[in-house]
Amino acid sequence: MLNLAAATAIALSPQRALALPGTPIRLVYEEGDVAGFGTIYAPDGGTEIGFVEYRQTRDGDRLSCVRVAHFRDGSSDEDRAEARVAGRLEALGGRSIIRDTRGRPVVDLTIDVLGGRIHASWGDGRDQRTVDERADLSAGTYWGPLIFLVLKNFDANAVHGHLVFRTVAPTPRPRLLDLELVRAPSTALDRLGARLDVVPFTLRPTIHWAIDPLLHAFLPESRFFVQRGSPPALVLFAGPRNYAGQMIRIE
Repeated sequence: MLNLAAATAIALSPQRALALPGTPIRLVYEEGDVAGFGTIYAPDGGTEIGFVEYRQTRDGDRLSCVRVAHFRDGSSDEDRAEARVAGRLEALGGRSIIRDTRGRPVVDLTIDVLGGRIHASWGDGRDQRTVDERADLSAGTYWGPLIFLVLKNFDANAVHGHLVFRTVAPTPRPRLLDLELVRAPSTALDRLGARLDVVPFTLRPTIHWAIDPLLHAFLPESRFFVQRGSPPALVLFAGPRNYAGQMIRIE
């Protein structure tokens, strides 16, 4: 039987501490300048409903990321993030904006990790709400394009196929949450006549082991399908667009 001293040693071991939310993950792959596009489909994968553009630039040990999802109805979701990438992924700050079909912001969230503050506005007209408050934002707080960098370095940071990190999510009110990436057994996807071996990952909120199963039963999952390599490549994303729960696929 595991005694208290042994259990404490395991809980405080470096490997275990690495999985604690808020701990900056270790980077395996060198990040640099990257730009690209992806197609956004309806959940069935047959109807094209938009596109996503992504740009990443590096200056010294500072990384700047911008990802904007444009939809045919005129709406868009924009995420920006600044991070330090000197061996670990240390978030500095950023912004998330959700715009309606007329291009007007319905959520505008600024995340100041260094200053430990969140500023946000959401709603429209008389229903608009704002908040400017202090928050427990560690360097291991990730959102938007930083989440793929976490996924990219999953193997070097996960414990028993799980990796937990902190995020700030517009719901539409900004909320500080813990998210968990869980690796599933390898599978295959067909792409343009080619069969790709991929590793599926599920991204979901986590609160407590006793509550999580009920939480996961009611909330939609985000799923990533990643092709192994150096570095790994994202093949497919399937999940909710944002807090409104519209399901999409990005290929």
